[in-house]
Amino acid sequence: MAFTPWAAGQRIEADRLAAMTPIWAAWTPTWSTSSGSATPSYGNATVDCKYAQSADTVFFEMEITFGTTTNFGGGGSSDNWRFSLPVTAAETALIAGMGEIQDGTATERWPIRARITTTSVFEVELSGRNYNNTANVSSGLIDATTPFTWASTDRILLHGHYQAA
Repeated sequence: MAFTPWAAGQRIEADRLAAMTPIWAAWTPTWSTSSGSATPSYGNATVDCKYAQSADTVFFEMEITFGTTTNFGGGGSSDNWRFSLPVTAAETALIAGMGEIQDGTATERWPIRARITTTSVFEVELSGRNYNNTANVSSGLIDATTPFTWASTDRILLHGHYQAA
């Protein structure tokens, strides 16, 4: 939904008010990789993602718990994961959201940020050391093997906002 600024003397109408009021909607991001090969797939993962738009601001929440039939792609550490945005962004952004990833079997957690790398996708970047400070990986974009080899019950939890095109 495109944002149109108010003009002097413009009447208040239901459509205009609805455009200003964010209403959350489900969204399933397309999951791909930076090379476009070794494409991952959700399988039986729990994908609970939603977004809302108010004027030209898009808010999003992403909660993914990977399942036993999830395919994490096979590109290795140089084939970074990408997730489609719910609404086209106005520009790229170094930080568009914050969250954490969780290694479900070991209960390890890392801080992450969403980085909009094109106006249609974001990548997830490590933004610090493991919370217990024992793991040595603390930077880089996540992929099938960074910061660990992903498996069932591992999670991505992320929320953020950005400017729509």
